[in-house]
Amino acid sequence: MSAAASQLNDVSVVTKANVYFNGDVVSYTVLLAAGVKKTVGVIRPGSFHFNTGAPERMEIVDGSCRVTLDGGTEQLAYVAGSHFDVPGKSGFQIEVQGGLCHYICSFLD
Repeated sequence: MSAAASQLNDVSVVTKANVYFNGDVVSYTVLLAAGVKKTVGVIRPGSFHFNTGAPERMEIVDGSCRVTLDGGTEQLAYVAGSHFDVPGKSGFQIEVQGGLCHYICSFLD
């Protein structure tokens, strides 16, 4: 298990937040060199479903969550330093039971 990045260098930040589920999930888009796009954000306690366009990698920076990928039945736990991948044109259910879950989402397409 590799550690999630603690800092992203040489980026531009889109200053308007991406706000989902009445503010329970908030992220900011960061643009890296060569057109690479990521989002960094936090998820408050609750259970939320996200759809994906492109494939994504969700790195957990702090906190923990439980995730079920669309089409699956197994709910897996993720903690700081771990990640999960989500296929494009799919989705996932993410549950945070306590505290905040901090993440970095990388778009793999």
